[in-house]
Amino acid sequence: MKLPEIRQQIDILDEQILKLLNARAELVHKVGELKRAEGLEIYAPEREEQVYRSLVERNAKIGGRLPDPAVRAVYREIMSASLALEKDLRIAYLGPEATFTHQAARTKFGASVKYSSEASIAEVFNSVVRGRADYGVVPVENSWEGAVNHTLDMFIDSEARVCAQILLRIEHQLLSRGTREGIQKIYSHPQAFGQCRSWLRANFPKAEWVEVSSTTRAAELAAGDETTAAVAGKLAGELYGLSVLDAGIQDSPDNTTRFLVIGQKPSPATGSDRTALMFSVPHEPGALYRALEPFDRNRINIGKIESRPSRRKAWEYCFFLDVEGHVGDAHLQEVLSELQKRCTLVKILGTFPVPALAE
Repeated sequence: MKLPEIRQQIDILDEQILKLLNARAELVHKVGELKRAEGLEIYAPEREEQVYRSLVERNAKIGGRLPDPAVRAVYREIMSASLALEKDLRIAYLGPEATFTHQAARTKFGASVKYSSEASIAEVFNSVVRGRADYGVVPVENSWEGAVNHTLDMFIDSEARVCAQILLRIEHQLLSRGTREGIQKIYSHPQAFGQCRSWLRANFPKAEWVEVSSTTRAAELAAGDETTAAVAGKLAGELYGLSVLDAGIQDSPDNTTRFLVIGQKPSPATGSDRTALMFSVPHEPGALYRALEPFDRNRINIGKIESRPSRRKAWEYCFFLDVEGHVGDAHLQEVLSELQKRCTLVKILGTFPVPALAE
């Protein structure tokens, strides 16, 4: 088959795809009408994850040429466009533009919804609770640097609930307007410096490190001086016209940051879920052991545990847990009932579907 004939076949397929996409949009519109009539949320993270998993399975069955991440990326934008048709959805994120949190938000919600850059994690929570945004995206932990404590602290008093999570592979670039040999100063966020510490020490032992509020701010500063560089993502470099001097400079090849999507309501069960919760225990010997024992007895896996000062009483701590299962599961309900008797405070932070893979 010659090139013009192949292109003609592609044009025919594109027309068929457009017809199918519009037919899908009509069905989505009907779903939206039913949800509004029943007072349900337009965005359903549990349904979204089910669709992704089903598409990946179907793609494997037909021997599709597209890799799984590409299938997810295509349908992310299809679903994003559908959401935008149904509601003027607004997503708040820890800004500024082009940070990894912004990238994570785009990865989850696509390009068709509206985004609101917030100056702090507290402002993301406030935007959601006060209804200025439908959902918020905040970082909670990095596989290399650990927990983002400010996010955990916000859950102590906030009414926002976790309804989804995003796993984003983090690739840092060394960005500059100048040459590698001329770099005297490097800007970045403290977390980014921590994730690239060994590489920077080995390659730029004499350069000055300057911590700034975000990787986007680092790129902005580096754009003004050819003797400076920024450790940031590719998107920040594109925003400020910087060249990539070195790519993938993070110390861990599996560097991944976990972000939480917060909203007003938790997600229904999907069959592959996690529940986030926090509790406080009396300041006495064995109190933490007694709180955790029911999880062990009921064979519920604890995927994460962190402690933070309660901010209510000196030397009193809140413990944050991610556990396998949905809050509505009978065995988890049994554990939570026991937990209420053994703790001074128990708070469910949300239930959310487990994503199939990091983006």
